This record gives sequence, structure tokens and C-alpha cells, in this order.
Amino acid sequence: MNKAIYIATSEPNSGKSIVALGLMRMLLGKTAKVGYFRPIIDGDGLGKKDNHVKTILSYFDLDINYKEAFALTRTEFINKRNAGKEGEIFDTIIEKYKALEDKNDFMLVEGTDFSGEGAAIELDANILIAKNLGIPAIIVSSGVGKTLDEFINGLHLAYDSFTEKEVKVLAVIANKVQEENLKIVIDGVEENLPKDVVVNAIPLISSLNNPTIKEISKAIGAKVLFGKEYLNNQTSSFKVGAMQLRNYLKQLEQDCLIITPGDRADIILGALQANISSNYPSVSGIVLTGGLIPEEPIVKLIEGLQQIVPILSVKFGTFEVANKIGAVRSHMYAENKDKIIISLNTFDKYCTVDRLTDKLITFKNAGITPRMFQYNLLKRAKTSKKHIVLPEGNDDRVIAAAVRLILMDIVDITILGDKNKIIEGLHRLGLKLDLEKVNIINPLESELSKDFANTLYELRKDKGVTIDIAEDLMNDVSYFGTMMVYKGLADGMVSGAAHTTQHTIKPALQFVKMKPSVSVVSSVFFMCLDDRVSVFGDCAINPNPNAEQLAEIAISSAESSIAFGIEPRIAMLSYSSGASGKGEEVDKVRKATEIVKQKRPDLKIEGPIQYDAAVDMGVGKSKMPNSEVAGQATVLIFPDLNTGNNTYKAVQRETGAIAIGPMLQGLNKPVNDLSRGCTVDDIFNTVIITAIQAQGI
Repeated sequence: MNKAIYIATSEPNSGKSIVALGLMRMLLGKTAKVGYFRPIIDGDGLGKKDNHVKTILSYFDLDINYKEAFALTRTEFINKRNAGKEGEIFDTIIEKYKALEDKNDFMLVEGTDFSGEGAAIELDANILIAKNLGIPAIIVSSGVGKTLDEFINGLHLAYDSFTEKEVKVLAVIANKVQEENLKIVIDGVEENLPKDVVVNAIPLISSLNNPTIKEISKAIGAKVLFGKEYLNNQTSSFKVGAMQLRNYLKQLEQDCLIITPGDRADIILGALQANISSNYPSVSGIVLTGGLIPEEPIVKLIEGLQQIVPILSVKFGTFEVANKIGAVRSHMYAENKDKIIISLNTFDKYCTVDRLTDKLITFKNAGITPRMFQYNLLKRAKTSKKHIVLPEGNDDRVIAAAVRLILMDIVDITILGDKNKIIEGLHRLGLKLDLEKVNIINPLESELSKDFANTLYELRKDKGVTIDIAEDLMNDVSYFGTMMVYKGLADGMVSGAAHTTQHTIKPALQFVKMKPSVSVVSSVFFMCLDDRVSVFGDCAINPNPNAEQLAEIAISSAESSIAFGIEPRIAMLSYSSGASGKGEEVDKVRKATEIVKQKRPDLKIEGPIQYDAAVDMGVGKSKMPNSEVAGQATVLIFPDLNTGNNTYKAVQRETGAIAIGPMLQGLNKPVNDLSRGCTVDDIFNTVIITAIQAQGI
């Protein structure tokens, strides 16, 4: 039974961080608790923390103390080895590893980086560590600076080195390969390896190799004068500013770094203006050399600009600075979320995740954890890419969520709003968005508006809608976005960050309409608690459903539960459990439960039942010992909106649970509402479930 994997490389700068990040997300999507461990780290264990450990622990929010995640620093390892204390080295590594292993279902172990002292002995060290821990390995190798034969032969030698020491190799990943050579490399590596070894190849991704301004600043010992919040900007190239501005502007490239003496006000201001001009590419930052700081009037002018790229000052001369910047290598670090997301997407795109999963996870998990649920949402959304319209392009949260969705390549996006204002919002937020990858429509100027108005008029003229009214309504982003969904120009819509629920849903009820089998539109939240995912319904739409409506809400919620991989055990909530309670409200719940049993005898349902009896095994068995639902309910149906809305918000706030939704049930096409207090994460998650709905669940 595999319960761990060792990520190893045979050289420096292999890019194994991509593999570590990708495997961690994959594992968290398949098993409840995953531990992360580095036998030997680059940091000193005290002040300077290891970048790999920091990144994994913080990004995936692992419940692991930093000091638990490693055994020895590189210096400690070398000193002990030179002193002949190899036994002590392995005792320490095994002890630290086993302490973490006992707390987790699976362990991801990442080997050393082949940097600094001791690099020459690291391959043997990694092999012996994997052997002593008794876990199989994945080998990662870089293709940079090698011929095809050298690369393939090197991978085979690394594979042989592990297997000769009886370390099982499950996969070999060729990294940083030219795109056109991917298949050649895979075929060449597979040729002399056993068929059960997974072989993948990942291309050289320029954005992952481009250093950020933060990394450059650290490498050249610079002082940050302006734009500290944009230090994660990546730089694709650097341009030395020595010529006159009119000639220099022609040299600019997208995301280039400007290097110029600090007294060249013309270059500085010209670069800042070019950055916000639609006629020139954006720059990533400016480095001022020679220890020269712009004069006070220039500083005052810069301070008044709305968009300031990072401006650094360094004491060295221009030539020396340019040489130092040219030598900077990019690394993964916790604060650079964009680079982490690109790494995760790259891993998913080029690695055969399902084959790796089958190799690694050889045991079955009971139930579904929030991490598994969210991982499966992402995976499902990507299986059939859908087009989602976001009508509220004037809201910063919507813009930020759209940037993340586009970066992760989950859905196609249309944003409704004024393009210039959306671009201003991106600048204000310090976000970068490839405008070629997003569709921006202003309903007030769109050629679609006339056709949309005519369609609305034909659909609603018997309700008193005139063509003039229809044209006015099409200026409303909710109507325009909903009409895009109705006419198939978008697969779904998410709105409500800046509008009421009624404003968002009314157009959908008017012409998208309900499914023929449904008599009431309802909603569910997916409540991601610490150890489980529960479905709450209806917490957003129906104020006081009658028994028949409540039964339909329960059935719809159970079907949504099944569609999203959660086994439905329905609790019809009330203020009493079983037959003890009397009164109109509890009778309504009792009747609704009977209706569900008649219509869907295949569903497990209990009601009326109190919340504690529904979710707590001890209370459930005490109050309803023979129930299949009590204590383990997954679908909780509230008797009215007042109870449901307050309960979901109380659970969310008091437990820190993630509430994904509301997801509307019963419409012909997916239109989902947001709370006006929603976060960027709420929008992001709601778009994903909308995309999955659009796949036809």
C-alpha cells in the first residue's frame, strides 16, 4: 500500500516545485490529510526559512508546524556526514518523518535542490533517504542546456541509480523541454524503461522562469522607492535606458524592466506613461542606478500617479546592475500566487494525473473532505470548458475573480461594463489580465442590444412589454447577461455582488424559466466544514415554502448533492425530532417528509429532526437510534428562509466554513446569485459550480 512518494532530481534547477505543487493539490483532492516533509532544507531552520516549505505549507494551508516539516539543514547534513555520523543523519530523518506520517493519510517528501556545498553527493543522499524511508520515487530532470541524447541518457542513468539501490521509481518527469520535442522525449525515455513507469514531459514555461521584481530587488540589494505592493510583477526582459526618450520608447517590450540612471527623469516618466498607455506595452518595474534619486518635483509627480510600477534604487552603476540582473534565477515563493497557479495549471495540463493517482493512492477514503470537494470541482469544470458571463464589471471583486479564473484557464469569461473602467480597475488593483482572453461588452454600445430587445419583446409582449421597454431593459446588465444565456452566447451567468437577489433572478424567471419537471426554483449552499461537506437548502430564495414546495426543495437538493459527488442523507429540519413535536410548522415538515418518501423511495430521509440530532452521531443515536440519517446527514433542508439564511451565516462565521453558493436549482440554464457581501473567493467558487451546472448535471 503506497502511503508516500519521494520527489527527487539529479541536478540543480530542475523545476521540481511544479511537480511538488501539482502532486500536493492532486493528493489533497483524493485523501483527507496529506503531510509534507523535506529531509534536508536550504534555510538555517531558524531565521531564514526554506522557500519550498513556506510555499507548500502556506498555499495549501497545511496544519503542520514549520519545524515539523524538515529534519536537517544543509549545513547540519554536511557537518554530520563529514564527521562520519551518517547513522545519526538517517535516525533524525526517520524520526521526524515518522512523527508526521502518524498524523497523515499520505506523505509527500521533497528531496534536495543540488545547490551550495554538498551538491556533488546529493543524488546518493536522496537515493539513500528514499530507501531508508521505504518509499517509492518520482524523478524530475531538466532539459535546459542538453542535447536530446544527453537528456534521455541522463534520465535513464538516474532511474538506474535508484533501482540499483532497490528504490521503486513510479514516474519520470522530463521538465523544461522545448514544446516541439515533448513527444520525442517521452518516446525516448519510455523506450528503455519498464511499461509500468509513468513518463511525462513538461515544456519550458517562460513565465515560470522569469524572475519577479522582488527576486531582482533582493539579488541586487535595492531599496524600494515606490510600488512596494507590485513587487510580484514578473519581468520578461530588461532594457537599459541610455538613449533619448523618443528612441527608447521603441525598444519597450511587454513586462520589460527598465534600467536607467536615477537622474534620467525623461526615461522614468516616459516609462510610467507608457505603462498606462494602450499604445505601448506594460513595464514590470524601473531600476534607478548610481545611487541617484529623482529630484523633489519628479518624486512629487510620481507620487500623484494612480498606477505606479515598482521603482527601485541601487548604488551600483548601470553596467554592473544589468549584469547582476541578467544572472538572477527565478524561484517559487509563497507570496507569488500567480506563479503558483501557473505551476498548478502546467502540471495538470502536461502530467497524466489520473495515472499518477492510480499509482499513488492505493486505498479508499470514506466520505469527502472540503479539499477533495474543491479539487473535484476544479477538475470537473475543466473537463468541458464553459462560457460564463459576469454582468458586474464595475465591481473590483468581480474583476479580481475573473483574473484568477482566466489565469487558471477554468472557464471562458464575458465581463459586462465599460472597457476603459475595467482596465482602470485592473491597474488600481495591481492585476494583470490578458485582454485577448476575455470578452468585454458594454451593453450601452453593443450591436447585440437591438437583437436582444427584439427577442425580449417577442417573449414578453403578452405581459405588456413594449419594444421601448424592452430596449430600456437591455441597458440593464442583469437583463443583458441573462439574454446572453438564453440565446446560447454564454452557458451561465453569475451576478449579485452589486445587485439584489430579485434583480439578478427576475430576468431568468421571466424568460429562461424553470425546467418542466420543477414547480419552484430553490437554492443550496455547499458548506465546506472542517471534516465534511454538507448541502444546505433553501437558504436564499423561498421565504416560507409549503409542504409540497419543501418536498421539492429536498428532492432537488438531493439531486444536486448526487451531481456533486456527495451521498445524500436528507434531514428535514424542525424544532423537534420524530413524532414528539406538535404544531403547524412541525406538521409541515412531517408532511413534506412523507411526500419525498412517496415520490423518491430511493432517498434516505429523516424528518422532522433537530439540527444537532442530524449532524452529531451521539445525539442522533440517542434521539433516533434506528435512523439511517440521524447523526450523519449530508443534506439539511430548512423549514423557511429565516431559519436557513441565519443558520448558514452563523455556521459560516462561527466555524470559518467556506459557503459555496447559493446555487440555484430548477432553471433551464444556470443563473446564480451572489451575496452583496461576497468575497473574491465566493465569486470564484460560484462561477465554477455554474460552469459544472452548464455541463448538464
